Amino acid sequence: MVHYERYVQLKKGVVATVVYEDVNENNKLLGSHNSTLGLLCGGSGVNGYYNYQYYFNISIKRTRPKLFYLLLLTLLSCTLIVAPQFCFLPSTFPLLYSTGAEDKGLISDASVSLCSSVSNGTICCERGSIRTDVCIMKGDVRTHSSSFSVLLYTPSNNSNDYATRLSDLSIDGKDELQHEKIKPYTRKWEASTMATIDELHLISKKQNFGIHHQCDVKHDVPAVFFSTGGYTGNVYHEFNDGLLPLFITSQHFNRKVVFVILEYHDWWITKYADILSLLSDYPPIDYSGDKTVHCFQEAIVGLKIHDELTVNSSLMEGNVSVRDFRNILDEAYRPRILDIIQEEEREAELIKENFPSLQKLTNPISKKGKSRHVLKKPKLVIMSRNGSRSIMNEDLLVKMAEQIGFFVEVLKPNPSTELAKIYRSLNSSDVMIGVHGAAMTHFLFMRPGSVFIQVVPLGTNWAAETYYGEPAKKLGLRYIGYEIIPKESSLYEDYDKNDPVLSDPDSVNNKGWEFTKKIYLDRQKVQLDLVRFGKRLNRAYSYFCVGKKRKHNRRALQ
Repeated sequence: MVHYERYVQLKKGVVATVVYEDVNENNKLLGSHNSTLGLLCGGSGVNGYYNYQYYFNISIKRTRPKLFYLLLLTLLSCTLIVAPQFCFLPSTFPLLYSTGAEDKGLISDASVSLCSSVSNGTICCERGSIRTDVCIMKGDVRTHSSSFSVLLYTPSNNSNDYATRLSDLSIDGKDELQHEKIKPYTRKWEASTMATIDELHLISKKQNFGIHHQCDVKHDVPAVFFSTGGYTGNVYHEFNDGLLPLFITSQHFNRKVVFVILEYHDWWITKYADILSLLSDYPPIDYSGDKTVHCFQEAIVGLKIHDELTVNSSLMEGNVSVRDFRNILDEAYRPRILDIIQEEEREAELIKENFPSLQKLTNPISKKGKSRHVLKKPKLVIMSRNGSRSIMNEDLLVKMAEQIGFFVEVLKPNPSTELAKIYRSLNSSDVMIGVHGAAMTHFLFMRPGSVFIQVVPLGTNWAAETYYGEPAKKLGLRYIGYEIIPKESSLYEDYDKNDPVLSDPDSVNNKGWEFTKKIYLDRQKVQLDLVRFGKRLNRAYSYFCVGKKRKHNRRALQ
């Protein structure tokens, strides 16, 4: 299940008072709090996470210009006088910027890099993002997994320093020059989840030139440390919190990088091996399971993240974008897809040889002319769901789409479905239809220029647009958000038409995550108004027909 959050914008000269309800791991209300936004100096921390709950009762008050300048001077003091890592936004203000902030001219998490230039023998940490912490270590970097530490040795001229001689044997803090703590996972604001993530200690220590420190494996390429814990297991989080941030953080190394993984899962490595092999030429390291000492000249601990399921090209070297990430997917899955095609051709030949009558039944369109006719039709893929948020009249939807002129494929993925097979179906599609949910992450598998129609159940409008609609547009898809009306929801049979569940879903969502989940996510199904929905399908079909005519006319002129 996707875990949602809503962001509140900070505007110049504005202080917002936010009243919200906190939710713990068991989705129980913990209470409400008031917080005034400001820029202060002090310790760090982020309290609470708000699963798909909507922040409400926001009152905006204009502050005097003098107060604004005072806050600005405070921020500058933090930046110029105190170490950067000690400046932060108050922990009681959990979320800073609205999704899509980059497009609105607001400052993104990663717009200013404090560690763009790190000198040898130092640790630099960027902690200004509400989403993630990232630390960079340069010099003599060594893993020490038994203490969950990564050590950085800096030169020392004292060859008789006995404490240094013992530094590899004991992590006691006596020799430390700098000590940073970090949980390398990209949901920093979510306290309940971050509590499950292993914490790393990044320690800079004095090095005695006469002492030989243990090094079992010496690498001549950098390392990137990150966690595959948290919500790993959900396809949305695997891409949004893991693979896309990993691409953003490591792609500039051109595969000359080693991935060191906390909360290592063999199944995750197997599932995404094709993608990982295009991001790194080296086998990943299980940080906790590998007790050998690995040595690097540089390490990045933590992953950078820009926005939901996207890459902000303005923050990337060479203007790398989400389309470049999609190119990685295409390259990763193409060999396997070719193998699948060959397997299907061999199976078809066996059927033809051994069961000729069965072959005719399983392939009714056997004439060459008819086959060409089918291939010319725009392909529509329906991402089918079972249970909650399923389309109850899906069979009628298929018939209508076929009557309009589409070649229809109903895709029913499950956790064991091979990603290459899903990629093959969607990469060859012209239109995808699906009801809002984690499976909509697969829009990343569609070719730019394709049409993505997301069916938006009651109570999910904001999340559907934020987590899938806007990212799809950034990929270059033609996005259509189909917001159902109450009569298209199964809830219409359970509630009076004037009940807030039907007439004012936002007021229900404002009560907390448990209400949203119980009513709109777990109990709601969709009965599409085919006349109303058919208008969207006809529009999509016309779009492809016009496009094909243009291509045909261009070829005729050549």
